Amino acid sequence: MADVTVTVFRWAGAWGPFKIKIPCGECSLTKDVIVDTIDNELSGIHVEVDMRDWLTQWWKLLLKGGWHAPIVLVDGKLVSQGAALNRGVLTQKVIEAYAKKHRVTGNHLFGKVSCPHCQRAKQYLNEADIEYRYHDVVKEPRGLYEMLARVKPIVGPKTPITVPQIWMEGEYVGGADQLSEILHREIEPNLDRGQCSLSQASP
Repeated sequence: MADVTVTVFRWAGAWGPFKIKIPCGECSLTKDVIVDTIDNELSGIHVEVDMRDWLTQWWKLLLKGGWHAPIVLVDGKLVSQGAALNRGVLTQKVIEAYAKKHRVTGNHLFGKVSCPHCQRAKQYLNEADIEYRYHDVVKEPRGLYEMLARVKPIVGPKTPITVPQIWMEGEYVGGADQLSEILHREIEPNLDRGQCSLSQASP
């Protein structure tokens, strides 16, 4: 059974006396983007692709807000229409759908290279000889989208998401300070704690 279903309505089909005879280049591009994204950014997630003809079922899509092929749905929700699909949008929506159905397993640290708190958390885990998977949310779109999809439901949609975000044995921990408490580590003083990367430096 598929983890997530991507449905594509392409510029094709027939309805009564009307029949589409001209192929759609953007529909073809959209299919290529989907296939390549599944093989790369979405590797490991079982994504089923369902290709359909738009004109044959055009009225069903109006209820979902879709009217201009190519129309792309992820688990029945409209994510794109009228243009070749953006692979970043596809990755984000598939990850969001997947995260709703599957819990985190194992140990994970979502962070970025320039974050001192991320480096501190990695140090805690390494010194405790704990195996974990590190996700660079700047370099890996999948890591970023998965972090947001999993953290937002916990902290609320209006709460800014900072890094690191940590899971231990599939349970949400939080940041480096929360990890230090679990591992019984003394929290190191840091004057930058609580500031995001966009905060202005103190004079």
